[in-house]
Amino acid sequence: FFMKKRDEILSLFPDGLKGRMKPVLEDVEHLNEIRLGVNRPCRIIREGCEYFLSQDGTCLTQGNNAWLTSDREIESIVNQMCSYSLYAFENELRQGFLTVQGGHRIGFAGKVILNTDGSVRNFSCIRFLNIRISHEILGMADPVLPYLFQQGELWNTLIISPPGCGKTTLLRDLIRQVSDGTDTRQGQQVSVVDERSEIAGSYQGIPQNQVGIRTDVLDACPKTEGMMLLVRSMTPQVIAVDEIGSKEDLAALQRIAVCGTGVLATMHGYSLKDVEDKLGKSKSLFGRFLLLTFKDRKRSVRIYDGEKHLLQETVL
Repeated sequence: FFMKKRDEILSLFPDGLKGRMKPVLEDVEHLNEIRLGVNRPCRIIREGCEYFLSQDGTCLTQGNNAWLTSDREIESIVNQMCSYSLYAFENELRQGFLTVQGGHRIGFAGKVILNTDGSVRNFSCIRFLNIRISHEILGMADPVLPYLFQQGELWNTLIISPPGCGKTTLLRDLIRQVSDGTDTRQGQQVSVVDERSEIAGSYQGIPQNQVGIRTDVLDACPKTEGMMLLVRSMTPQVIAVDEIGSKEDLAALQRIAVCGTGVLATMHGYSLKDVEDKLGKSKSLFGRFLLLTFKDRKRSVRIYDGEKHLLQETVL
């Protein structure tokens, strides 16, 4: 499994750079991100810690002797990722990211070309890359699942965490387990709005991650429109969505709740108080809150009920 993932990431780099990346990818199961920028040191994010990559592929704690990526190297990596046909990936590039086989996502930054209405048409040059490695942790949701059901009914659940703590990974495993069911609990029909292709990691519309046998995925669609579309078209028992936050997102969730559809969602935040301010009146929508933290390479979760009473704290 890890060899397959290593090869998927390695295939994103041209032959001249593969040798430099191989040592890093030997530990691919703990790798979160590879960040590259023109005249910037290549940075490796592993289990929440930052390292710098040297010319020979060694991970360093300081950036003094790090590999500074040139503009030609960035261009060659982008060409490799897009199979030397940037035009064929124009729609994906317009969104600022590209999802590749395996569900891994590459984010782009640089100089953009705008349409007359001010929207992004394309990139004239890409100068910064963020390769986010997709990870599945099957069973990650095991400790929290018993707290999310009451008499077989799923509580509307909001996962809260700072960036990089694993909220999307936890959401993905919750989706899978709610969808598949167990010997004692019937699986439910789940619809996923995967705006940035991070949950299911779809490649050409096909989920690369395990999201359950009763799960439908709407890929690369804006959350607000996607949620209402799925309620109308796929009659889900549960809607799952990543990184809510706008007024439009919250209004759509309220409409979904009125329809009797359950909700699994995530939101950036560092505390319950932090998200309460963002949710406003919508905070009453949720019966369970999962607050993720990551410290000393240990991920933990605090489970709260709808009244913000702590039910359990456990390591994931």
